[in-house]
Amino acid sequence: MQAPSGASRVASSSIHGRKADHLDLCQGDEVGFRSTTTLLEHVKLLHQSLPELSADELSTDVDLLGRRLRAPVVIAAMTGGHERAAGINRSLATIAQERGLGFGLGSQRAMQRDPAMDWTYRVREWAPDVLLLGNIGVVQARDTSTHDLETLVRDVGADALCVHLNPAMELIQSDGDRDFRGCVRALERMCNELAFPIVVKETGNGLSPQTIEKLVGAGVRYVDTSGAGGTSWVGVETLRADGARRSMGQQLWDWGIPTAASVHYAASASLATIATGGIRSGLDVARALALGARAAGIARPALHALTRGGDDGLRHFFDEVVQELRAVMLLTGSRDLCQLRSAPRIIGADLKAWMDTPPVPVST
Repeated sequence: MQAPSGASRVASSSIHGRKADHLDLCQGDEVGFRSTTTLLEHVKLLHQSLPELSADELSTDVDLLGRRLRAPVVIAAMTGGHERAAGINRSLATIAQERGLGFGLGSQRAMQRDPAMDWTYRVREWAPDVLLLGNIGVVQARDTSTHDLETLVRDVGADALCVHLNPAMELIQSDGDRDFRGCVRALERMCNELAFPIVVKETGNGLSPQTIEKLVGAGVRYVDTSGAGGTSWVGVETLRADGARRSMGQQLWDWGIPTAASVHYAASASLATIATGGIRSGLDVARALALGARAAGIARPALHALTRGGDDGLRHFFDEVVQELRAVMLLTGSRDLCQLRSAPRIIGADLKAWMDTPPVPVST
């Protein structure tokens, strides 16, 4: 059961229990950002009354990380490491297979700690052709050998490894990580030594120009923004916390860089970018692509669709997302996603202020 609004939870101390807590909280409506938005609403695409296109000739296909997707949509990382997670992952992966979407596993830290939980992440049986993304925290990756990281990915048949950055979330956890030194060097090692792509993803707080500069220097080519405006993982951990950490979490609940700004920063650095963090519709996907993203990821709205409507509800949700994207493509005169990325747009003042902020050089 989810705690009542504003109430503190009794946080589970084990990874297994924490995964259950996260599912409970994210299936509700309490964990969104409170005032910060994605700023995608400040991307205004110009309507074209004479598009000279047929809806039947539009192409939403995209190549991403060595796989061909029928739409530029990834079911973003959510869960694993708990019995309930296995069924959720199976449903998500099945719909990704049916609709030609990508699919990201939740953090495999639980599987790393307890190999007996690997079955909660294994979805290839139901999704043999999908773009499948593994997932590990950067601190855990730093402390794991290259061979063991390769095994973690190969054991679930993933095509690439998402390495997530989550210092804000960890600071609120009572047993969270506190030492983030050596992570840039670890990313450089992974990019140099692993044969599959590394996707660096945030967890709801976005990527700054300074972080992106470090990633580029480490050899990273792919990022997942997970910007502010969607699920606040600081908020999730705040609802599990008590005492001083709960108080700190309340103050930092809306901490982060909006998704739209993060997409701009990453795309401007020529990184292949998956836009996540508050993507809720096909219009949001179109706006993210117009800012330079190669694809967009959706997590909590998909979980809500599955929770409330089962597999058919999830199918309907993603069909609506793709239909909305196709509508925006027609109404902007965009035959394919490449044309959509260059469609005329107007950028609102709030987002423009973020985009115009000059990056500060990284100290050497």
